[in-house]
Formats: sequence, C-alpha cells, structure tokens
Amino acid sequence: MATLTAAPAIQRGFRLRMLIAFALVVCLPFAFVYTFLFLANTVGISLLEWANERPYHGEFYISPILLTIVVLGGLAVQYRLGPRVVLNSVDARAVDRDSYPDLHATVTRLASQVDVAKPGLAVVDSSVPNAFAVAGGGGGDDDSRSDHHDDTRGHHAHIVVTTGLLELLTDDEREAVLAHELAHLSNRDANLMTVAWLLPTITYYLAVAAFYVLYGFYRVLGSGTHSNRSSGNSDGRGLLVVLVVITVCAVLTLTVSAMFWLASVLFYRVLSREREFVADRAAAAITGSPAALASALEKLDSEMPTQPDDDLRKLDGGAEALYLAPLEDRAFGSKELLSTDIFPETHPPTGRRIERLREFARERGGTDPEIGTGIGIETGAGTEIGSGSASATNPRPIDSEREEDR
Repeated sequence: MATLTAAPAIQRGFRLRMLIAFALVVCLPFAFVYTFLFLANTVGISLLEWANERPYHGEFYISPILLTIVVLGGLAVQYRLGPRVVLNSVDARAVDRDSYPDLHATVTRLASQVDVAKPGLAVVDSSVPNAFAVAGGGGGDDDSRSDHHDDTRGHHAHIVVTTGLLELLTDDEREAVLAHELAHLSNRDANLMTVAWLLPTITYYLAVAAFYVLYGFYRVLGSGTHSNRSSGNSDGRGLLVVLVVITVCAVLTLTVSAMFWLASVLFYRVLSREREFVADRAAAAITGSPAALASALEKLDSEMPTQPDDDLRKLDGGAEALYLAPLEDRAFGSKELLSTDIFPETHPPTGRRIERLREFARERGGTDPEIGTGIGIETGAGTEIGSGSASATNPRPIDSEREEDR
C-alpha cells in the first residue's frame, strides 16, 4: 500500500501547525463568551443600576463546566453535521457509481493507493470549474455499501466537483485534482476546516441579528414618535431607558460579534492558504505527475475570471476557502454587512503554487512540470512507483488532449 512519505519534515511541520490551529479553534469560542461576560459585568451592571436607580449587588456568572460542555458540544455537532451543511449550501448532489463510473473508479484507486477510506462523491451543476473536500463525523460505510448508496449521510467525507471542472479538464488533470482533495482528507485538514467554519458562521449571524434589531427598533421608534407626542405620554424616562438599553446591548453585540467574526475569518483564510501547498505536493507525489496538477491549476486560473458573478456567488455558499482554486473576487453586495475584500486571499497565488510543483519535480529528480516528469511515490517497502514505469497499480494512458491544449 502506497503512503505519502515525501518530505516528512514538511508533513511534521504542517501537522504541528494544524494542532495549534485546532487549539485556537477551541479557544476562540471561550474567548467570545467571556468577552460578553466581562461586558455584562461592567457595562451591563451599570445599565441596570441606572435603569433601576439603585445599586445592583452581584455579578453575572457562567459555570466553566457548563460552558465547556456547550462549546465542545457545538464543535461536535458541527463536526458531525458540517459536511452536510456545506454540501447543501452549494446544492451538491451525491452521485453513485452508475452515474459517474470513471470518477468513482479513479477515487477508489487513489484512496486505496494512499490508504484512506473512500469518500463519497458529489457533483454541483455549475459551469464554474472547481472542486473541494469536506470531512467530519458520522459513520463511514464499507466500500460496497458506499458504491450503491451514496448520499450525504452515508459518508463522513465527500469530494465535490463541478460539472464545469469535469468538462474542462483531461483525464490526467482530473486525477490530479482528485488526488489533491484526497490529500486534504488524508492530512485531516479538511476535518479542521469543517470545525473552524462554526465560529465565523455564528458570529456573523449574531452581528446580522444585532444590526437588524437596532435598525428595526429605530424604525419603529421613528414611526411612533408623533403619536407618542400627541397622546401626551409622560413616561419620558421609561422610553429613554428602553432606548438606551436596547441601543447599548445591540451595539455591543454587533461590535463584539463583528470583531470575533473578523478574527475568525482571518484565521480561517490563513489556515486555508497554508494547507494548499501541502496538498499540491502530496497530489504530485500520489499521481507521479506535477505536470497534471500544474496544468489543471493553469486552466482553472484562466477560466475563473470569465465566470458570471452570480454563478460564483451561488458556488460560494460560505465555503470559498475550501475550493481547489480561489473564486474570483465578487463585488460588494447590498446583502453583506462587510466586504470580504479586506481579508487576505483564501489561496496562495496560483503562479506560486505552480512554481512549487516545479521545485518538487526538481527535488525528486524529474523534469519541469510543463514537459513531464518521472516522479513516483514511495511505497511502504521503500520502492518507488513512477509514472514513467509500466505499473499495474497506477496505469496512466497518454492523453492527446493535453498536447492539443498546449
């Protein structure tokens, strides 16, 4: 059984960074809750004393044990249900072996080659060429069952491809893309990205809710000002208390949620950039051809700017950082509270990724990816299976389409 043994130092460093990232994913929700608790015991108590016109003795408190159960429980739920939520957000449909026999056969062979459980396969009907992998909890099925009962519940991991990608790429390029996504599953960074998606989602919707509460309150207040004055309402202080309390609470919720949303999205995007280089290198080792992945990246990079903005938005679904290639920057929309253009890109530059594939080819004694390479992957016995050899475990026919494309 072939395993990924190239560049062990890189793998160790990447796993250490993933471990640190996981610790941050767990710690950020605690920091979020305790920030609100601090504000409740300072600003909140001051508001209570002002509203009631008497001192308030005591403080707000949350049990650390209860908070730990809630946070870890939320992460566990996200870990289990996250893949299904992501698939639904981009309208991905699970496909079985009968619908896409070649795709299933390739994934089955590659998964066996790198010794990972065969993931489910899903397809998005979109002209935008792209792919991603998502993983979480849930029971994995045996291979025979997964081949005939593919759905979003039967697998703990899925590889998702668009119809545009299947139509655009050659067989070798599609294989390289699938190997790249399998590398994310093998490295378990797909699992981490699934869990890390929770806090940005929660904080974003909290910020949106606080904004609309504040907006709606002032709309209602504005529409009722004239009637209150005409009725001679003498309870001016009561209205002032309600106004101040709701305003302060909404502004604080909006501010804190926005701050943690910014921090978590920044962290999420930096994490996404880090993992792409590792998966590129692993895919080149799995397939034995950095040329195929380099060619696929070049095609996706040239096609993405030509795609309609609406199609890119539909494909995003909050999963932009998961994709093989970055979705083209979208215009600031009226439904967004804050443009994502202020953040670093979700992916490293495509040109840099291709250059690293060339460097990897030179490290392994192959040729430039634009020409081809005889790079192989090391087996557990220490031998190599090269793409230039007549290997029965990884046959790769010559693809005339690639030569025509060039």
